[in-house]
Amino acid sequence: MKSVNNSLILPVLKWAGGKRQLLNTLIPLLPEEYSIYCEPFFGGGALFFALQPHFACINDVNHDLMRVYSVIKNNVDALIERLRKFQNNKDHFYQVRRWDRNQNTYMLLSDIEKAARIIYLNRTCFNGLFRVNRLGEFNVPYGSYVNPNIVNEPLLRAVSGYLNEAEIEICTGDYAEILNKLPENAFVYLDPPYDPVSETASFTSYVKGGFSREAQIKLRQYCDKLDERGIKFMLSNSATEFICKQYAKYNIDIISARRLIGADASKRGETEEVIVRNYG
Repeated sequence: MKSVNNSLILPVLKWAGGKRQLLNTLIPLLPEEYSIYCEPFFGGGALFFALQPHFACINDVNHDLMRVYSVIKNNVDALIERLRKFQNNKDHFYQVRRWDRNQNTYMLLSDIEKAARIIYLNRTCFNGLFRVNRLGEFNVPYGSYVNPNIVNEPLLRAVSGYLNEAEIEICTGDYAEILNKLPENAFVYLDPPYDPVSETASFTSYVKGGFSREAQIKLRQYCDKLDERGIKFMLSNSATEFICKQYAKYNIDIISARRLIGADASKRGETEEVIVRNYG
């Protein structure tokens, strides 16, 4: 499959559950041939940016997240200009964080302002988390970093160039809609919110509603449909008994991964994950 392979192209946002530390494990497991790359739970997009496919569809239910990539593609100059106006101090951070407390006012902001806000908060909030409360309001505290890289112009321009040179469809919505329209020669990488390894380990607040076990079962059912259609998929999740049973008929590799984001640094250790494939 044709790809761009520009070393300046990297993930724009730090994202909980990101796969940068697992690329050396994931990439050798990819199928040799496919025409279209699809990632319905995009998140930080580490695998996508590492592969840089020429034909791809990327999607996430998080509108704030996917708006960032649309703005980078279509208005990178204005985005960079807006990012330069942000300040790295606590008062300014909480002022910007409050933008979404009044939805009537927030809706009046331009896409450029909203995208710049997400990048700024991601660079300056605690641990680079993206988390919202039950009202859908960003609620991560200030990170107190000395010199965060709020305006990474070379990265933003490289990603913008790639998104314009390649044929990338940027979507935001239900993953099922994306999967239903894929051709049989597509490849799908699924990185959904993970099944929690304990009652206190769950972290699914990237959007209101989270991702329940019922949602995990629905996703497995869609994977079954992909398999029936002859579409190759690879899926990442936590290596819980529940997930292993759901995907028992497929090829499962259990790997160790290191958590890089978490409020308690002592809990950012090794954890077991599964990589599920419906091909050899």
